[in-house]
Amino acid sequence: MKGEPQNFEKILKSKELLEVQIIYTQLDRDENNVLSFRSFYFHVDTTRYFYPASTVKFPMCLLALEKINQLSIEGLDKYTPIFHDSIYAGQFPVKQDTTSEKGLPSVAHYVKKVLVVSDNDAYNRLYEFMGQKAANNILHDKGYYVRFLHRLERALSPDQNRHTEAVRFIKDGINIYQQPMLVNEDSIVPPWLLLKGRGYFKNDSILVHEPFDFTYKNFFSLKDQQQMLKTVLFPESVDPAKRFNLINEDYQFVYQYMSQLPTETIYPAYSKDSSYHDAYCKFFMYGAGKERIPDHIRIFNKVGDAYGYLIDNAYIVDFKNDIEFMLSAVINVNTDEIYNDGKYEYETIGYPFFKNL
Repeated sequence: MKGEPQNFEKILKSKELLEVQIIYTQLDRDENNVLSFRSFYFHVDTTRYFYPASTVKFPMCLLALEKINQLSIEGLDKYTPIFHDSIYAGQFPVKQDTTSEKGLPSVAHYVKKVLVVSDNDAYNRLYEFMGQKAANNILHDKGYYVRFLHRLERALSPDQNRHTEAVRFIKDGINIYQQPMLVNEDSIVPPWLLLKGRGYFKNDSILVHEPFDFTYKNFFSLKDQQQMLKTVLFPESVDPAKRFNLINEDYQFVYQYMSQLPTETIYPAYSKDSSYHDAYCKFFMYGAGKERIPDHIRIFNKVGDAYGYLIDNAYIVDFKNDIEFMLSAVINVNTDEIYNDGKYEYETIGYPFFKNL
């Protein structure tokens, strides 16, 4: 970054304000194709809070696929139609999904929508299936310090977020598995008070001159994000305790949709929607650009953006030039330190940073 001051001088000078963290992992293969990893860190601090936004969707996808396998019920797999019932405040039933090939919702279809375009509702439905308590405890047991405290794009109370919808898996009229509403009886208490900025807008109109409270927001450190990506892409290279109980077909499914472009996707019909360009949800290399991504480059990643935070966690491969590496970064472009005002410098600072990096 010091070698390219035209792109990074302002970033380096303002690294504290912009809360920049970067992890670059070089992948080397020997003559037997055995991988080795070398990681390099810039300003990384696992205790420094940033809002992870949609990056929490990645572990939720993995947990849902793992749960299907661990249930081990005949006739139940990730493609089995799943229906949600509303039995508590803030819940919404689901009886169909018109974006799928057969018009029915499934764990597989939700995972696909999350990985291709970062669909919020799809994440919420997987959250319902997992339950707040299990989602947190399972990841903690694997050694990942992640906090799932709330659904996305739905303003619910902590109590409502602790209650998740009852779900039913039904195939050809047969009730294969039924899960009642799950309740997290244990209130998850964050280890510290998380107040950031100097003000925020309440109800989109009232400016409150106090720091914004992130205490009961989700948490997912950058180090754990890249570790989890490595675990999924190269499971044999990590401690078995950190791995997910996925079958080979699950791994191939995740690899496909992590790297598949919206323009290549028929169900949902993203390929027919002009708002979904090739580089949609691909911050590294392309930023906010809408140019076509060459066929020899594949980006396996999960991004997040909210409250001025931009995050990308990626494994990037150039098959033509035999280049591969992992890169994870976060930046906060809420430079006026006012939250919910919609004035975030994504276009002028955030996206160029990811493209240049």
